[in-house]
Amino acid sequence: MQTAPKKVITGWAMYDWANSVYNLVITSTIFPAYYEAVTGDNNEATTVDTVHLFGREFVNTSLYNYALGIAFLIVAIMSPLLSSIADYKGNKKTFLFFFCTMGSIACSALYFFDKSNLAYGLFCMIIACVGFWSSLVFYNSYLPEIAAPEDQDAVSAKGYAMGYIGSVILQIICFVFVLKPDWFGITVGKASQISFLLVGIWWWGFGQFSLSRLPKGTPMEQTKTGSIFTNGYKELRKVWNQLSHMPVLKRYLGAFFFYNMGVQTVMLAATLYGKSELNIPTTNLIIAILIIQLVAIPGAYLIAKLSDKLGNFQALMITVALWMVMCFVGYYLPRNGINEFYALATIVGFVMGGIQSLSRSTYAKLMPETKDTTSFFSFYDVTEKISIVIGMFSFGYINELTGSQRNSVLSLVVFFLIGFVLLIYASLTKRKLDKAIA
Repeated sequence: MQTAPKKVITGWAMYDWANSVYNLVITSTIFPAYYEAVTGDNNEATTVDTVHLFGREFVNTSLYNYALGIAFLIVAIMSPLLSSIADYKGNKKTFLFFFCTMGSIACSALYFFDKSNLAYGLFCMIIACVGFWSSLVFYNSYLPEIAAPEDQDAVSAKGYAMGYIGSVILQIICFVFVLKPDWFGITVGKASQISFLLVGIWWWGFGQFSLSRLPKGTPMEQTKTGSIFTNGYKELRKVWNQLSHMPVLKRYLGAFFFYNMGVQTVMLAATLYGKSELNIPTTNLIIAILIIQLVAIPGAYLIAKLSDKLGNFQALMITVALWMVMCFVGYYLPRNGINEFYALATIVGFVMGGIQSLSRSTYAKLMPETKDTTSFFSFYDVTEKISIVIGMFSFGYINELTGSQRNSVLSLVVFFLIGFVLLIYASLTKRKLDKAIA
């Protein structure tokens, strides 16, 4: 196949520009800091803040992790059904619009979240998360349809780069509101709430630009019997059965399942870890996240080039090994160590975009030629989401059990180590099969 025209590629990458503001402002910077502020007692002497919800006392940071875990579990359950329907009907663009709209509305609704309505805030956070990640099922599935295999690493990296640039622009705008609320005659809390509203507007507005350039899906040719809802899960089982004949792809997915537990948990929990465990001020946290976003742009491209020279598996092994080192460093970071936190953020940013982009393009390369692209990417996304659920619940539980998020960070090394070993196994399998074919 030939890579689609530049207009289509740019349109596809612009959805990363649109939705990445959720990942930066809501997941990584302002919302976690705002959540910690409205659920804490604002007393630095307090080592662990707790909240009451549904008749139970929770560590506030653990409750945040559990809520995200629930959101990812919902996505994992929904995505195989929705993606197979999209493949069957050829309407993935419609689903992308729906979840883009749902997520952006939920982000805007966080404007009304404060300490008086914790359940409401968590509900909006869950809905926004479901909207963001569900839309990515359909967005990712466009990659093998618009890019030839030899261009997929570069196109995937372009999407991530556009996402980082767009999200940083809005983050700086929100940064001005949060740091200088007196310029606008508002409080810091209100500045944060305005930021959530802006995320929803940005996501939806630029999302429409992307949708206007993306092609319509092509319905599957074969006729199916039975309920379309049942067929959704049958498609997932069919992909699983096909994997038994594709040992490299199956073993790669096993490796991805484990190392992704660590990657996504670090990304989702980093801000609260810095805020509550390391006592890093909100301003410095936002600066650190901006450093991550800026460094991630060249990181995504350089790791893509590294994969061209060494191969995808070897490049992934290097990045996973770096993640293990970073977990050890994160465990030993001193409290109030702002400069040390900045240094670690720089390294995290460099490998963060690269490992996500390369993971996605590696999967696309290993996929068989098929019209069921959304179903295959749904399987990839279900693998990703279930690993996040396990990672987030483990992180929160270890925090509640031991009273320290440092132990939660250290435990992530186990996930990375298992993923690293399985990557070696998948790489050796690929070499063996390549030699047999040659």
